[in-house]
Amino acid sequence: MKTVYVATEEQKQYIHSLIEQFYTCIFPKYFTDDEIETFQSLGILRFESSAYDGTLKEAFTIISALQSLQAIIEFISFHRHSAYYEQLFQRNIEQLEQHGISFPLTLEHFLHQKDEYISMYMKPVHTWVM
Repeated sequence: MKTVYVATEEQKQYIHSLIEQFYTCIFPKYFTDDEIETFQSLGILRFESSAYDGTLKEAFTIISALQSLQAIIEFISFHRHSAYYEQLFQRNIEQLEQHGISFPLTLEHFLHQKDEYISMYMKPVHTWVM
């Protein structure tokens, strides 16, 4: 007999908020709205229900992989690209794919930010509309 702990509802919500951060904070800096819309239709960073069981260990693995990818992307945008970060990036993508989350992008996609990024996917700076 094996005991398995289920991920809490807060952890599931946190995973979804991390995925939302990719779509609202990271992707608009590097991709056009049309490309982001294509990502959504392709199911990038979406769960395939058959590969994710909802265990505590899986939730922690997914959370750490998403946080690591965000940190690597932010670091690379201000520093130079290296093979070490490429390896870390790829390892975290593999972690996500093991749990049914698709992320077919490479680190090269995040090397150069767009000059101006105004996107409908970005969260508004203010809650008040003038």
